Amino acid sequence: MLVAAAASAQVTTSAMAGQVTDTAGEDVIGATIRVTHEPSGTTYNAVTNADGRWAIQGMRVGGPYTVKISYIGYGEKDYKGIRLALGETYNLNATMAEDVNELGEVVVVGNASKFSNEKTGATTNISNAQIRALPTVNRSIEDIARLSPYANGMSFAGGDGRSTNFTLDGANLNNNFGLTDGLPGGGNPISMDAIDEVQVVIAPFDVRQTNFIGGGINAVTKSGTNTFRGTAYLYHTNENMHGNRVANQDLGERGTNRTTTISRCSTPDTDHRATASLMPTTSTATATRPT
Repeated sequence: MLVAAAASAQVTTSAMAGQVTDTAGEDVIGATIRVTHEPSGTTYNAVTNADGRWAIQGMRVGGPYTVKISYIGYGEKDYKGIRLALGETYNLNATMAEDVNELGEVVVVGNASKFSNEKTGATTNISNAQIRALPTVNRSIEDIARLSPYANGMSFAGGDGRSTNFTLDGANLNNNFGLTDGLPGGGNPISMDAIDEVQVVIAPFDVRQTNFIGGGINAVTKSGTNTFRGTAYLYHTNENMHGNRVANQDLGERGTNRTTTISRCSTPDTDHRATASLMPTTSTATATRPT
């Protein structure tokens, strides 16, 4: 008897790759690449192969990262301020010059183009900085995904929203019952404050992103850093936000009607030696003064 098993996975990390050459265009074999995630101090290391190429997989999303490339007889190369996008490979090529004299430190700030051969389809990456600056009413994933030009709610490129795949840290969080295209939890399965980066993909041909057709939303949560911080927000309404005219008729003085809901989303960052991520907790207090 033949048994077939289907496996599926989603992307929750980033990668870096590149090639190291000298000023004559020759490949530099055995150069050491040291990549440091500045907020947490996490380091990644690689060595160039016979073609002068190197690659690091499974890296944390975001940044900033610092890259240091060194080899005996050559001047050290430093790159700072590098940020990695979810599910994409950051391409960093370096040219090393022979170290004839003792030179001071050389710092090069790099910003690679998104338009590279590592792209695997129509993709929109939404960073944590964009999420923080994004105006939102419902504080939902749909508000974030709206930055993709293909999005219309949970529908992408005109497809049925029920065929859209949503994963969080690689786990499926779809509405599997399938009656509506809304996500579980009233469309808010997780607080926006816990999300680090979101990737919206349209029919990707990346073999790591499977088990769905049409559009996909791929999100990852924040990891620990060496800084303790949190967020808070509130909803407020009062009588001055209510209209008092209907069909050009004045309805008179508006009575006092004020409601304020305060929510606190605490997202403490952990020491970089810890491997667990802390999920946010929310407390809500509501105060209402009747008319």
